[in-house]
Amino acid sequence: MPATEDAPDVDVEHVGRGTHRTRVTRVETTAGDGGRPFVLVAGVGVAATYFEFLAPSLAEHGDVFALDLPGFAGMPRPGDQPTAEFFADRVEEVLDHYGLEDPVVIGHSMGTQVVTEVLIRRPQLRHAVLVSPVVNDQESSLPIVALRFAQSATRETFHLAMTALSAYVLCGFVYFMQVLPHMLRYRLVERMPRVEASVLFIRGEYDATSPRRFHSRLVAAAQNARRWEIRGAAHSIINAHAVGAAELIVTHANDTLPPKGRMPAEEAAVPPPPHAGIGVVWSAMRERAAEWWSAARRDEAGVERAKERHARILWRVYSRARQDPRREVR
Repeated sequence: MPATEDAPDVDVEHVGRGTHRTRVTRVETTAGDGGRPFVLVAGVGVAATYFEFLAPSLAEHGDVFALDLPGFAGMPRPGDQPTAEFFADRVEEVLDHYGLEDPVVIGHSMGTQVVTEVLIRRPQLRHAVLVSPVVNDQESSLPIVALRFAQSATRETFHLAMTALSAYVLCGFVYFMQVLPHMLRYRLVERMPRVEASVLFIRGEYDATSPRRFHSRLVAAAQNARRWEIRGAAHSIINAHAVGAAELIVTHANDTLPPKGRMPAEEAAVPPPPHAGIGVVWSAMRERAAEWWSAARRDEAGVERAKERHARILWRVYSRARQDPRREVR
């Protein structure tokens, strides 16, 4: 996608072969030239669409690589066991393919398990961010985990709920249930002492799946860790509170973030674009629907076109709103 008005340049590629392929959405802006890259790994069943606000925010500081792992977002389901180790293999393939020697690696939810495995294997990685890590080792049975996710879901936005639901449909119930037991058995607290990178743990105030006591144990187990909380947020911080998450990630990567703290919700939330017309909302929804339909049909060219158009729409709305908040974007 040609960059216009400093808009992000979005490219979609595949890394790997057969059922071991990972879809990589690469987001670049001229403002991020020369900065360290960011690698984004989403949670169980969901897709890089979760990063629709976080990716362009981080792209102002460096290239962003948002991953759709095998079996998620319409990607072929692998025959291998979908363990954290298997998905870490796929992340390493992406790092090697693009020659990313020292990116900032960010995992959300189950993605924190995948990122942790990558960090253990690659001690040269200096910074990582684990957002809403799971599973709490003191509440790891399926009924309790399901209850905690349900409690957190009541605090999420309708937009986020629809984004998650559409991703779960693409993933499919059968594959989701194949991944879930491996996620429940993974013990972050036991793996964390082997991580040499500087780690930032971020949780939402209302995230019942990733409680404060769990974060306390994670920080105590880690060699070098910080912890922050975003007030008013729940589990899916990377979407509804992407502004704050991006600020914390960049500050952590620069080693200028205090060891712990809390960020007010009003500073972290993605603001609604002022005076955006109904046409903009409809266009954004249409491109997201086109992306979903293309992914369901295994139409990768259609996925790329929809991602590019959606990125253009978001950038145009927010950039114009910053230039003139009274101007309606159509």
